[in-house]
Amino acid sequence: MSIRLLSPQLINQIAAGEVVERPASVIKELLENSLDAGARQIEIDVEQGGKRLLRVRDDGTGIPQDQLALALSRHATSKIASLEELEQVASLGFRGEALPSIASVSRLSLTSRAAGAETGWTVEADGSDRVETPRPAPHPVGTSVEVRELFFNTPARRKFLRTDATEYKHIEDVVRRLAMSRFSVGLTLRHNRKQVFRLPPAATQEEGARRLARLCGAPFVDHSLHVSQQSGGLRLSGWVGLPTFSRSQADLQYFFVNGRMVRDKLITHAVRQAYQDVLYHGRHPAYVLYFELDPTLVDVNVHPAKSEVRFRDSRAIHGFIFQALHQALAGLRPGREQTAQAPVPPPRPEPAPAAEEHAAASAGARQQAMPLRAMEQMAAYAALHPARSAPAPAPAPQAGNAVEAETQAAETPPLGYALAQLHGVYILAQNARGLVLVDMHAAHERITYERLKAMQAETGIRSQPLLVPVTVSVSEREAALAESEPEVFRELGFEVDRLGPEQLVIRQVPTLLASADAAALVRDVLSDLLEHGVSTRLREAMNDILSTLACHGSVRANRQLTLAEMNALLRDMERTERSGQCNHGRPTWVQFSLAELDRLFLRGQ
Repeated sequence: MSIRLLSPQLINQIAAGEVVERPASVIKELLENSLDAGARQIEIDVEQGGKRLLRVRDDGTGIPQDQLALALSRHATSKIASLEELEQVASLGFRGEALPSIASVSRLSLTSRAAGAETGWTVEADGSDRVETPRPAPHPVGTSVEVRELFFNTPARRKFLRTDATEYKHIEDVVRRLAMSRFSVGLTLRHNRKQVFRLPPAATQEEGARRLARLCGAPFVDHSLHVSQQSGGLRLSGWVGLPTFSRSQADLQYFFVNGRMVRDKLITHAVRQAYQDVLYHGRHPAYVLYFELDPTLVDVNVHPAKSEVRFRDSRAIHGFIFQALHQALAGLRPGREQTAQAPVPPPRPEPAPAAEEHAAASAGARQQAMPLRAMEQMAAYAALHPARSAPAPAPAPQAGNAVEAETQAAETPPLGYALAQLHGVYILAQNARGLVLVDMHAAHERITYERLKAMQAETGIRSQPLLVPVTVSVSEREAALAESEPEVFRELGFEVDRLGPEQLVIRQVPTLLASADAAALVRDVLSDLLEHGVSTRLREAMNDILSTLACHGSVRANRQLTLAEMNALLRDMERTERSGQCNHGRPTWVQFSLAELDRLFLRGQ
C-alpha cells in the first residue's frame, strides 16, 4: 500500500478516540478549560445522558474574536509556548487537542466574550474540517461550549454508548471530582433541565467539609480525620476516613496532584501501607487528599487523558505520603478522636452500599463475642501498672450544678472508669458522654503490639548469619537492582550479594524471620522496588510475627479482671497509638451516649 497523508478531519477523529471516550470525557475537557480560564462560576447542562446535549458555561476570561476559530484548530493552546513551560505546566489542559477532537465528532458551538469586548462572538463546527466565520452573539464575559449529537458522524462509536442513566452517572462522577478539586469555584449541574445540585464556592475548611458531605456523603465527613502535613516543598492535606469507616470497594478514593485528579500505583501503595496496621482485612480505606509539589518534580504528560503522572523522586514521594498518613492515624486514640462518634466496626455480612453507609453512621453497632476460652496465666494486669489504676467514678453531680458537671466532665478520662465485666469478654465503663464498651482482648492486643514494635525500633533489627547461604535465581534487572541497592537490604537486616548475571546469595537474615522463606522475601522486596521504588515487605512480615506474639500475650476471654485491672487497661488505651483498633483492624471500643440509651428505653417520648 502507498503511504499518504491523513486528512485533517480523520486526524482529529483519531485524536478524539484518545480523549473523547464518552460524553463524560467531553465534560471533563470542557470543565478543565473553564477552570484554566479562571472561572468562578460554572453551569453544566446535560440532556439524555449527554447524547443529545452537553453545555458548559463559565465566567472566565473569555476568548477574543480573532482567536475563536483558532481555538478549534489542532494543537492550538494558550497554556504553553515552549518545552520549559511544558516541564512545569500548572494548568489542567495543555495539549490543544480537546476542542478540535470534540468538534470532529459532534455539532459544536463555541460562544465567548473576552473582558473589555463590547459583545460576544460565536463560531460553529459540524464534524468536518471546516470552521465557520465568527459572528456576533450576545453573551456575558466568559465562554459557553455547546456540544450536540455526539458521535453523529461516527455511528460505530455511538453504538458503544450505554444507556442514558449510565452515561449520566459517568458525567456526574466527573463533575464530583472536579468540584472536589476546586472548592473556590461554584458549580451547578442540571440533567434534562432538572437541577441535580448547586454547589456554592467554599472558602473555609468548614465550607469545604460541607461541600465534601454533599459530594461524598455526610457519613464520610463525620467519620474522617482532616490532615495537613508539609515538609521540604511537599504538602499533603485533605480528609482520610477512620479505619473503621472502611469500604468493601475502592470507590471512595480521590487523590489530587497539584489540583489534578490522578490514579497512581505509587500513591495507592503508600496510602494502603499507612492503613496497614489498622484496616480490617479485605476492606479499603476512604480518602480525599490533595498533594502539592513543585511542577518540575512531576510529569503530567504521560497519558492522553492526563489521568496518570510520573514523579521524579518516587521513593521520596512515597515516604512522605506514607509518613504523613501513618502519623495522623497513629494519633487516633480515645480522647483524640476527630469525629462526633466513636469507631464503628465494619458490617458483617457485607451489606448493600446504602446499608453500609447507614451502618457506618450508626453508633450502636456491636462486635461479635470472641470465641476464646483459654484461661490467662499471666500475672494480674494491674500489678504491672500499679500507678495507672484509677479510683471508682465519683457520684454524678446534681442536674442544677452546671459548673460542677462541667468540671467533672473535664476531669473524667476519655474512656471513663470501669463499672463491671460482661461475660469475661467486655469491659463496661462510664465516661462523661455515657457508656463505653471495650473488647478487653482486642484492646490489650493493640497495647502489647505497639510495645513490641517500640522495643523493636529501639534495639534495631537484629540479624543472624545463615549456616548455609541461600542462592536465589532472579532476572538480570533484579540482580542489578540488588547490587545497586545494598543499603536497602542492610537496613532490613539482610545481607545479599550478587553471584552472577541472574543469581543472588543471601548470607544473613533478620532473627525474627529466621524460619521464613528468605528467597521469597528477597524476590518480593525486589518486585516492590521495581514497582514502587520502596518496599515494606520485610517490615510487614516482622510485624505479622509481633502481632502473633501480642495476640498470645494478651488477656483472653473469660479472664476475670478486677476493677483496678480494668481501669489500668483503659488508661493504657488512652496512651497507646492506634488503640481504636486491634492488630487485625477490628474496633476495640464503642461509645453509647446518654441520648442513645434514652432512646432505647423511650425516655422523654
